[in-house]
Amino acid sequence: MPEQYQVEGSSAASISASIEAGVRSGALAWGDALPPIRSLADELRVSPATVSKAYEELRRRGIVESAGRRGTRIRPRPPVAGPRAASRLPVPLGALDLASGDPDIRLLPALGPHLHRLSAQIGAPSGYGLAGTLPELVEAAHPRLEADGVPVEEGLITVTHGALDAMERLLTTHLRPGDGVIVEDPGWANLLDLIAALGLTPVPVPMDDEGPLPDRVRDAVLAGARAVVITTRAQNPTGAAVSAQRAAELQEALSERPEVLLIEDDHAAELAGVPLHTVSGATDSWAFIRSASKPYGPDLRTAVLAGDEATIARVVGRMRTGAGWVSTVLQRLLVSLWEDESVAAAITAAGRSYDHRRNALRDALTARGVKAYGATGINLWVRTDDETRLVTALRDAGYAVAPGSLFRVNEPAGVRMTISALGDDMVEPLADAVAAAAHTPGVTIIGR
Repeated sequence: MPEQYQVEGSSAASISASIEAGVRSGALAWGDALPPIRSLADELRVSPATVSKAYEELRRRGIVESAGRRGTRIRPRPPVAGPRAASRLPVPLGALDLASGDPDIRLLPALGPHLHRLSAQIGAPSGYGLAGTLPELVEAAHPRLEADGVPVEEGLITVTHGALDAMERLLTTHLRPGDGVIVEDPGWANLLDLIAALGLTPVPVPMDDEGPLPDRVRDAVLAGARAVVITTRAQNPTGAAVSAQRAAELQEALSERPEVLLIEDDHAAELAGVPLHTVSGATDSWAFIRSASKPYGPDLRTAVLAGDEATIARVVGRMRTGAGWVSTVLQRLLVSLWEDESVAAAITAAGRSYDHRRNALRDALTARGVKAYGATGINLWVRTDDETRLVTALRDAGYAVAPGSLFRVNEPAGVRMTISALGDDMVEPLADAVAAAAHTPGVTIIGR
């Protein structure tokens, strides 16, 4: 822990509050280690049990994490905003940003023409009485989901402020603090942060190119996990996509505990480039989320949510006690984008562009003896035994990549590279840099 910050307090509540204040002020940063329990107890002249309780409260709220022999450390993105809070790691000046996870903004559809047309159609602003999920959005979403095999019934569709908002409402309305949630390992960093902030327990399941391993999912549900989150395509960070056989195996594994909440995340949607093989409907409580962020733009903050009657009713009811509804302007905008054939063609072209860039980099790395994972989506995952050294070596070469510690629980270290910023002329130099970094003393690329 930085020498300049001194933890204070005489009770568990005051000690945890002091550490939280350090995070808010920026004096305690990501990865900073807290003192061992006995050392801090001696320093503050309190019992070890008091410090242990303070640390446990901070863990429950997702501010710190246990790091094995490395002790207790500040989480990468704790749910506490400081004066310099940022949603992602800073990219060094002049470095190529391969860490963001963002889609290529050059490939997003223009919103201006659709907003202009809607301004003439909407007329008077909507009041509270007309707020909610628009019937025309449900009418447009239903055949799109049905065509992909999602077992959606007419009317059992709502809309949320993006995929993570949907997941938060689903988890809070079905689970209690301490309940286990099966997550992909490595998996989506934002979901891992959310689970920590909600006081839930992540139950990591390893991945392969076809999704989470069914036997491990079965073991987890039989051991008492209350929910499972599965990414159907373009899994972040590995690019895995659930195959037809894997979907059937996962459905069979989940049938062992029909009371488990199944959340299916189709965040890439039209950009995925491979067919959807849904797992939805395998349990009594299920939800299928299709976000607009990757194809149409993160700033839309809109996701369509389908599910069983009770699950949808809970989410809608929870929204009524909070945000209330997703702006009907945004809902109309999404419908307008769906109905525009030129937008559909542009998104198809964008998906092909992502596939071309991802495959080009993966092939270039393979030619240099570096194994990279990424069959779909906008990311590649490279496993290594020392991600810090690999991240540093690539940073020194002018490339910012995301450290795997943000995405993994138990799985080996790695780095994630987002290909959105890559041009054709950048692929070979980047592959050379990764291959050179792989020969950095102390770095071993796993799977070479």
